[in-house]
Amino acid sequence: MAVVRSVARPLLASAFLTSGVQTIQHPEMLAPVAAPVALAIARRVPWLPRDARALVRLNGAVHVGAGTLLALGRLPRLSALALAASLVPTTLAGHAYWKETDPAKRAQHRIGFFANASILGGLLIAAADRPRRRERTRTGARG
Repeated sequence: MAVVRSVARPLLASAFLTSGVQTIQHPEMLAPVAAPVALAIARRVPWLPRDARALVRLNGAVHVGAGTLLALGRLPRLSALALAASLVPTTLAGHAYWKETDPAKRAQHRIGFFANASILGGLLIAAADRPRRRERTRTGARG
């Protein structure tokens, strides 16, 4: 199972690393779409910035930081939870297919929504994963 974890975690993290870097570099691309959800969250969390562009960039930084930790197997449960928590508003802001009137855009956003829901499931599994302790090797003691 350790081999599966060492491969699965970087694969799961890769989507967050690539999108996080893109978001940090170009927050203006996502800020208008994210603004309604991001600003609603910021109104409820006093320490968050009240600027959609800054919130999008902060979310990208969470994706890069937690994605890196997950990929490296460092604090994997905590990093998976951080990614899961950030994925929910990201998905609601970016893939609200129920608001789309154009059938093609609606279908595209529905696919994105459920792809993110699938990734969320993987993150929840990663957050709940507890590796078994290695069995002690019996050196010198015969029993």
